[in-house]
Amino acid sequence: MHDLNKALGDISNIRMQMARSTDFRGYGPVTLAATGVLALAAMAFQWWWLPDPSQHLPAYLATWIATAIVSAAAIGAEMFARTRRMHRGMADEMIRMAVEQFLPSVAAGALVTFVLVRSAPEAAWMLPGLWQVIFSLGVFSSCRFLPRPMIVAGVWYLMTGLLCLTLKDARALSPWAMGIPYGVGQMLVAGILLYNAREAKDEG
Repeated sequence: MHDLNKALGDISNIRMQMARSTDFRGYGPVTLAATGVLALAAMAFQWWWLPDPSQHLPAYLATWIATAIVSAAAIGAEMFARTRRMHRGMADEMIRMAVEQFLPSVAAGALVTFVLVRSAPEAAWMLPGLWQVIFSLGVFSSCRFLPRPMIVAGVWYLMTGLLCLTLKDARALSPWAMGIPYGVGQMLVAGILLYNAREAKDEG
């Protein structure tokens, strides 16, 4: 029994090593581009519905948190289906690896939002910049199993987040401060994945 458990453990380790050395193909370009469009739609909605978001912080948070949840749900649903189709025997390991890479940044973003809104609401203008910086860390962390050009997307989110933080006041809560970074950023990610898929197909 001990030998059997050891053998199963060795097989599991080998599968994880193979997963770490394989490009993850579970993210679909079309869905990612759609989340970019959704960010632009949320931007337009905020512009129309919340002309002064600093005076309506709960509504502002509800708008962008709902946008993030819908985007994550769409990406997650496709990721599970696509990974099982693309990676087959290693699907579970690939999904686990993808979630493990991005989950810390998601948790950090949620906790920072909770603490800042609860303890220092006057500093809520920092949230868009902090969200983007934290999101960039998730992208950088995921770059190890995504196409190399994906680092450009990480740099994009990092720079837009830092730019938002330089605004120093309620201007950082404008619809453009979230809509442009995430709208353009998600389409950039989709473009990189699409280009990489076509390049891999041509090489094949």
